[in-house]
Amino acid sequence: MYSDGHEVDGSWVLRVYVTDLQVERSLRVKGERSTSVVVMLRLVEILRKPLITAVGIRHPEELSFCKPLEPNHLKYNLKDLPAKKKVENQKNGHWPADTNTFIPASQSPRGSTGSLDQSSPFMCAPVTPNNRNHSTPISSPVSHTGTWKRNNNSSGFGSTGSFNANNSTMSLEALNGGLSESLAQSPTSISPEVRVKLIRPKSLIERARMNVAWLDSSLSIMEQGIREFDTLRLKFKFYSFYDLNPKTDAVRINMIYEQAKWQLLAEEIDCTEEEMLMFAALQVQVNLQASVPQPTYDSNGATSPVEDDIDAALTDLQVTLEGSNISNGPSDITQVPELCDELRFFKPKRFTLKAFKRYWFTCRDLQLRLYKSREEAGGSESPVYVINLRGCEVTPDVHLSQGRYGIRLEVPSAEGMTEMWIRCDNEQQYAKWMAACRLAAKGRTLADASYESEVNSITAFLQLQRPAPAPAINPNALDITPEDYVAPRFAKKFKGKLVQRILEAHANVKDLPLIEAKLNYIKAWQSLPEYGISLFIVRFTGKNKDELLGIANNRLMRMELHSGDHLKTWRYNTMKAWNVNWEVKHMMVQFEEENIIFECQSADCKVVHEFIGGYIFLSMRSKEANQTLNEEMFHKLTGGWV
Repeated sequence: MYSDGHEVDGSWVLRVYVTDLQVERSLRVKGERSTSVVVMLRLVEILRKPLITAVGIRHPEELSFCKPLEPNHLKYNLKDLPAKKKVENQKNGHWPADTNTFIPASQSPRGSTGSLDQSSPFMCAPVTPNNRNHSTPISSPVSHTGTWKRNNNSSGFGSTGSFNANNSTMSLEALNGGLSESLAQSPTSISPEVRVKLIRPKSLIERARMNVAWLDSSLSIMEQGIREFDTLRLKFKFYSFYDLNPKTDAVRINMIYEQAKWQLLAEEIDCTEEEMLMFAALQVQVNLQASVPQPTYDSNGATSPVEDDIDAALTDLQVTLEGSNISNGPSDITQVPELCDELRFFKPKRFTLKAFKRYWFTCRDLQLRLYKSREEAGGSESPVYVINLRGCEVTPDVHLSQGRYGIRLEVPSAEGMTEMWIRCDNEQQYAKWMAACRLAAKGRTLADASYESEVNSITAFLQLQRPAPAPAINPNALDITPEDYVAPRFAKKFKGKLVQRILEAHANVKDLPLIEAKLNYIKAWQSLPEYGISLFIVRFTGKNKDELLGIANNRLMRMELHSGDHLKTWRYNTMKAWNVNWEVKHMMVQFEEENIIFECQSADCKVVHEFIGGYIFLSMRSKEANQTLNEEMFHKLTGGWV
């Protein structure tokens, strides 16, 4: 159709004002399709503003949304929850949304592969979808016909929204500076309401049930029943924090610090008495430093005088282009390093007392060799024990007040995991052997450049736990609520002496600036035996009882349901593929040595699928690689689409 010599296509300009963002946009639309649908889809494309960018957090792939938990979630497995929801009060005329039921079963694909491309070390899984429709499968971030395109932000990568306080709405653009600055600081006290509503798991089973809260990263939050003004929590889902930089990651460091603090206060992770006092002391230092001017940091995270902006930018560019050097020292090693010393050893047997016996230990090429004496080790005698450390579980058994420096090993064997104990005489000896065992479990020898730094890290961690003879601050000069600093079981034990004990431990960290105090808190948290293990209640095929599945950044662990003892460990570097049969909700993981099939009881199997795929994705990051986030690869590994 032509008018005045110009083609008329029947379109017109529509001006839209988005109230939450306080922005106005003009769109050219036609009447061929529903105008409202077209406008909404195009506005999402135009106004897309990642939440992570708005709050100033790098590496959004480490975070995800989860729904707030209630005590009821810790009492039941996922499959038992719907029966309980029938007695809950309706909200706004409809039942509360179950965010772990992602799509109707009738729309589920018959299988989902979580394998990488053919060119990678992983191979495609055998189970593939045999029906493709235009619905949104659980394993896909939505095709071109769906509402959530692959290049859009998912619930794990952020969304646009508004900040509401006292019934006033402010745009994220207006808060872009102030919001990031406020999130870099922590409140110095905990409100009574928060303390009362805090969810405290009392067993490993309840800890496993907490992972029911995670949303699906492949779907938008509205597709999962989340509506306007609903509350969600943004948390670090994966315990693999890449390139923490004090200069650029103030908000990120504070969020990790807060998540670690609440895990300890809620007893989601265990620690010893000395460790709890150390964490409390670091928290006191963080609160004291919050109102004190802080030093500036250079691009590598070291304190430095204020730089010229141009010089700072050039330095950042140089680091980006050159990458990071692990070691500047010589790399030519003509002799394989070996660690030797006399230690105590104990291998538990049924109906025997825990009696340690002294042996001469040598550690070389990922193996521990035990001899009756030093002379036998230097001669032609065969060792009494040979322990292969690759793939074993290494757990500290340290109690400073009792002078105990122990190492617990769980070594893979034909019968499962064989338990062994090592006792050291002092902390210097413990630091060397603990570092050697940890690295060997990951396949690294004593020649690895990270060995010395691991020894120093362990030594520093032990030093922080030693209380000073007297506090550096008068206990009467600070108003400390003990319940804000230690878990309830320690508060009951120390009672009136708790503030004194906290301040004695604080004397070790009184000189740390704010960021360093938070980083030390995070490093100490990462040193705990249970750190970074996400638990799920599963039932393996052919078994008639539930067990625990622990998912860490480099391995899967089969664990006893009540005690948490390790039964088997599988490393990701031996994994070929992982996939889910959505019809029966069974997950299969293929390893070089065997295949395992299990059904997740405590959460939807999609959550387990995302954890495994997410850790595989995070392991592919490198400073030398392009740091542009590959969202397509993330969704492929966590969602399983091909």
